Amino acid sequence: MREIHANAKINIGLNITNRRPDGFHDIETVFYPVRLADHLFIRPAENKDEEIFNVWSSIRTVGGVRDDSIQEELSKGGTNIISKALALLRENYDVPPIDIAMLKNIPVGAGLGGGSSDAAFFIKEINSFFSLGMTTDQMKELASRLGSDCAFFIDNTPKYATGRGEIMQSVPSVLDGYKIKVIKPLFNISTKEAYSKVKPQTPKTSLLEDFNRPVKEWKDYIKNDFEQFLFPEHPELQRYKDALYESGALYAAMTGSGSALFGIFEGDPVLNDEIRQLAV
Repeated sequence: MREIHANAKINIGLNITNRRPDGFHDIETVFYPVRLADHLFIRPAENKDEEIFNVWSSIRTVGGVRDDSIQEELSKGGTNIISKALALLRENYDVPPIDIAMLKNIPVGAGLGGGSSDAAFFIKEINSFFSLGMTTDQMKELASRLGSDCAFFIDNTPKYATGRGEIMQSVPSVLDGYKIKVIKPLFNISTKEAYSKVKPQTPKTSLLEDFNRPVKEWKDYIKNDFEQFLFPEHPELQRYKDALYESGALYAAMTGSGSALFGIFEGDPVLNDEIRQLAV
């Protein structure tokens, strides 16, 4: 049996620059991998006539309230991104029957890229496990058919991304030695909801230029455009962001289209009780 650690990402800045004719949006962001991860387990199927796919989720209790958001999302419908990735692989490769199990730790509806990460790491592992011979570029092309940020997790290194998020160039790993704390409220924000509220605009400076500033200066330059539209709808997000700064964060922001936020610290933060319970 193979065990795979499929880690999450955060967005350092997110500028929504244009609405495209195809209905998608052009963005500018930096994808940055973090340690929070789902765990996938793969083995050749014990019963060649029936594949098994089991999913378990980590359940949090916040202030006495059970967070069932992951399990609720996973139980919707009969398809999931792992099954879609497997179907795409089998269009061109002979992948034998397999049994899959997954422990889901990355919250859904959070902007952390959990589903995209699961699919990308699954593709990489199947390629290795069954010696399919796919190149990195071939895996990226396949992953990009599953989600705009999915190809990022093939390299799984910091990237400056434009277009729909699929055009990427490498940037330095500037956060080595820093502590990144992710918090996730008990509610989700769907990508559809988030994008329905935004108004594209051209930033005054390139995010890549601002990313190359010292981390302690990011607070004054790097923004997530979703915040100005989603914080009025969910005012607790502003309160959580303020609390991260009050705890000593050099930079704090919502990641992706939310609802998770993160703070970057020089040392181990001491969070207040409210946001400490929301940490993932």
